[in-house]
Amino acid sequence: MTSKTPLLDTIRNPEDLRRLPETSLRQVADELRTETIDAVSVTGGHLGAGLGVVELTVALHHVFETPRDILIWDVGHQAYPHKILTGRRDRIRTLRQAGGLSGFTKREESPYDPFGAAHSSTSISAALGFAVGRDLKGADNNVVAVIGDGSMSAGMAYEAMNNAGALGSRLIVILNDNDMSIAPPTGAMSAYLARLVSSRTFMTLRDIGKGIVRHLPRFVEVGAKRAEEFARGFAMGGTLFEELGFYYVGPIDGHNLDHLLPVLKNVRDAGQGPILIHVVTQKGKGYGPAEQSADKYHGVNKFDVITGKQAKPKANAPSYTRVFADTLVDEASRDERIVGVTAAMPSGTGLDLFGEAYPTRMFDVGIAEQHAVTFAAGLAAEGFRPYCALYSTFLQRGYDQVVHDVAIQRLPVRFPIDRAGLVGADGPTHAGSFDLAYLGCLPHFVIMAPADEAELRHMIATSVTIDDAPSAFRYPRGEGVGVEMPVRGTPLEIGRGRVLREGTTIAILSLGTRLAAALEAAETLDGYGLSATVADARFMKPLDRDLIRRLAREHEVLVTVEEGSVGGFASHVLHALAEDGLLDRGLKVRPLCLPDVFIDQGSPEKLYASAGLDAAGIVRKVFEALGRSEAAVAAGLRA
Repeated sequence: MTSKTPLLDTIRNPEDLRRLPETSLRQVADELRTETIDAVSVTGGHLGAGLGVVELTVALHHVFETPRDILIWDVGHQAYPHKILTGRRDRIRTLRQAGGLSGFTKREESPYDPFGAAHSSTSISAALGFAVGRDLKGADNNVVAVIGDGSMSAGMAYEAMNNAGALGSRLIVILNDNDMSIAPPTGAMSAYLARLVSSRTFMTLRDIGKGIVRHLPRFVEVGAKRAEEFARGFAMGGTLFEELGFYYVGPIDGHNLDHLLPVLKNVRDAGQGPILIHVVTQKGKGYGPAEQSADKYHGVNKFDVITGKQAKPKANAPSYTRVFADTLVDEASRDERIVGVTAAMPSGTGLDLFGEAYPTRMFDVGIAEQHAVTFAAGLAAEGFRPYCALYSTFLQRGYDQVVHDVAIQRLPVRFPIDRAGLVGADGPTHAGSFDLAYLGCLPHFVIMAPADEAELRHMIATSVTIDDAPSAFRYPRGEGVGVEMPVRGTPLEIGRGRVLREGTTIAILSLGTRLAAALEAAETLDGYGLSATVADARFMKPLDRDLIRRLAREHEVLVTVEEGSVGGFASHVLHALAEDGLLDRGLKVRPLCLPDVFIDQGSPEKLYASAGLDAAGIVRKVFEALGRSEAAVAAGLRA
């Protein structure tokens, strides 16, 4: 019977949770699930994954002595219940807000977050580092990594497991299987077997048996080892993990605390090598609308708890992602060589729509960005026109392949780069700040950035025609600016920008979707009597050097504007100006880009304003270059 007193109110940290009897943990889990749903309904965020690990979260913090025992969550989508139990409940409704809690684990936020996350498949590598570091210091704490089945599709996870198996360090990996169902649990017998093989008695007898067998003839030793692996694999699965050097336990029901608690205690006390516990859970567990949703409410906007209806602001223009998807589908209707490649993000990149139209030409390779890039390179070498669509921050994971397998071989892989620039609530781990810098240094690359959704359509059409070099076009998250859309894209002249407004004193050269802010700034400057030219570079590489020379020679001030890091577009412009000797003529050049810091979460509008990349920031930069204040110029106009 449920206690009248809410138990969650008595838990300030896991120490309080560990004082409760096991019989109370079911109530704690129920209250924790309710609190998680209510909090995310206010903030939006990742919900389904967290609901799936509520019982596991309670069990882990009850059994292990966190934070002394290290607990690492892969990706961090599922970490909201963990945050509530680890002293952050009073701030949980600030999730993903400016100055609030991160949507992922974050070292600066809490000692219970020993390792930051947000990109997948890093947990086992990091946990092994903690485990080896512990051993080197002579300590005896536990190290636990929780990784989802989706994250196990990445090669990095297997690299880490292979290394862990070879080292033999004491490490616990929990495979949270909420989709693949590698081997579904089979009720009481499965739970009994999991408890049995995770017990110290069984492990000790197993080690004794191995020791005896090692003194027998080789064929007997090998045969015995295979017999044991076959028997355990037949009953429970896990042969792959055993081959990697992990002791496999499972599968067990991740929502049944009576199953979870004894197994976790057994592996905690085992005191030997790497162990993998296979836990089967259900995303969205315990919340009807999530359970019934196709995506299990993986990521949601603010929503009504009772109905599950999400608050979705009315769009004034199509999103850049949708424009990309629709345009690629259209281009593919006329070109059978166009194929789509993505790494576990078909809906995020819009390639799910491409896959619906052309299922045999769409390839989702799983969380494997390195493989995605080289796979696309192979397709290009075979004469196809692959579009390898990734988020800007995810493309970073395949950078060596971009250099070695694509750029050096000059293979015409096309890279649609989604989430370029700032992304708001997801913060620095997902902000597309660096792609201009890390691609711009590569020879032969064609790099484009559309100013609006119509330009994106033209750039996709342009990319189709580029068969002698790799190319990329970057675009932000969210909706376009509402321009009239062409029915079809028209290929642009490679390396040629455009002038949208002619002036005489100030030149503003924009790359990407800050063009609207540049035009607004020009209007403001005109009110101060400063005539401004506004140009859209369109291409970062190759640069329109004729346009740059003209702007430099005909204006007193040149301001470059981009939504990327130091080392991007402005660096290329300044290099060109220096080569042409145009910096020696008194030209005042001011680059505007993202500041040289990792920018925290917040609304994109406020973040761009703080970076000086809004209209007001551009105006301020012009007056700074002129050595005059806006107030002084305004006073002069009034006089």
